Amino acid sequence: MRTLERRSFLKASFSSIAAGGLLTDLSREPLLAQGKATAGVLNQAEDSEAYWDLVKAQFTFVPGLYYFNNASLGPSPELVADATESFRRTLDGFPSKYMWGGWNTDKEQTREKAAAAVGATAEEIALIHNTTEGMNLVAASMYLEPGDEVILADHEHTSGTIPWKYWQETKGIELVRPTLPLIPETPGEIVDVYRQAITPRTKVISMCHMVNTNGMILPVRDVVELARPRNILVAVDGAQTAGMFPFDLHDMGCDYYAASSHKWLFSPKGVGIFYAREEAQQHLRPLIVANGYEDESVRRFENYNTRNLPELLGLGVAIDFHNLLGAERKGARIYDLKHYFREKISDNTAFNIKTPAHDELSCGITTVELVGHRVIQVERRLADDYNINVRPMSSFGLNGLRISLSVFNTKEDVDYLVDVLQEIADREPPLA
Repeated sequence: MRTLERRSFLKASFSSIAAGGLLTDLSREPLLAQGKATAGVLNQAEDSEAYWDLVKAQFTFVPGLYYFNNASLGPSPELVADATESFRRTLDGFPSKYMWGGWNTDKEQTREKAAAAVGATAEEIALIHNTTEGMNLVAASMYLEPGDEVILADHEHTSGTIPWKYWQETKGIELVRPTLPLIPETPGEIVDVYRQAITPRTKVISMCHMVNTNGMILPVRDVVELARPRNILVAVDGAQTAGMFPFDLHDMGCDYYAASSHKWLFSPKGVGIFYAREEAQQHLRPLIVANGYEDESVRRFENYNTRNLPELLGLGVAIDFHNLLGAERKGARIYDLKHYFREKISDNTAFNIKTPAHDELSCGITTVELVGHRVIQVERRLADDYNINVRPMSSFGLNGLRISLSVFNTKEDVDYLVDVLQEIADREPPLA
């Protein structure tokens, strides 16, 4: 993003912070100044490691921590954390005003920002708590009959499968669990799995956009093209993809998409984005009902009465930060880090990469086995001796470290990780 474009971004994105009503006079000006300062700092360098060093400086980690676990939970940059705290103090200064009505315009601005970030309209976006809630919303809503089928591939997250077990399997609905290839060469291999799983009784396909086990990207659009002519609804778990790389939900074509914004969008924790295609909203029923339940808009899915509005508004500022970096720039950087990491280990027999290589099939998550070593032991050694945080993955025979890369990781950080892994491989003999 060029300097002129960033200045235009500032005028548009931080205007809501400067506007009357969102913050008190005491907190508005400092936050606006902080937003301008953040953009000013990030204008100092373009497409270089120096630029990404400046990006990393926007996050405050425990001193010495090497964080490669964004797929579990992402951090918020200081601007987002400070804005959320400012919103909290504003709320506490006049609770009833801001909880019930004082922030209505600002909530809608956040909805519009979220919609723009994922290629949707504001009338297709509900601001919920997390992906789990969104998947429950879909599973609980469906009017299905005994013998109807819901396809759930074997790599689905538990938060994507348990809602279907709880709300539908107990009613006699069959959950079809096809096996995905672990390391496919092409998206077509995955599409074939879904094609073969579809029967005349299939009513819903519930699938991940990116699986959390080894970071494999599933070809949602291709699956939708199989499903739509058969009147099969497609619900997508987007917990791992929102904010990682750009996508357009209208182009993707799915009916529902649930995303946790606290990962690659760096929002406050406990807020998420739920997309329901306008034509598919008729199938949904709210999980919670309260006064105003007659509302027929997408807002009926977020009608919690009292809720944590500072976190919701913090999501808006997180999307401002996302836009400041640029969705295309963020995606390109994460792909660059992926390539850098894989190139450093791909020809080394000490490592076994268990994530597809093609950019259509993977991005910010790479699962790597240290050959001959138990992943739990390696993960503990990394944490205890080297201050490296990763996620161990044991399912599907992976025995691998899930390395999730984000824009606050630098190539120097990746070098450190690879050096440490090599040191463990050299010093500790493989298992007998």
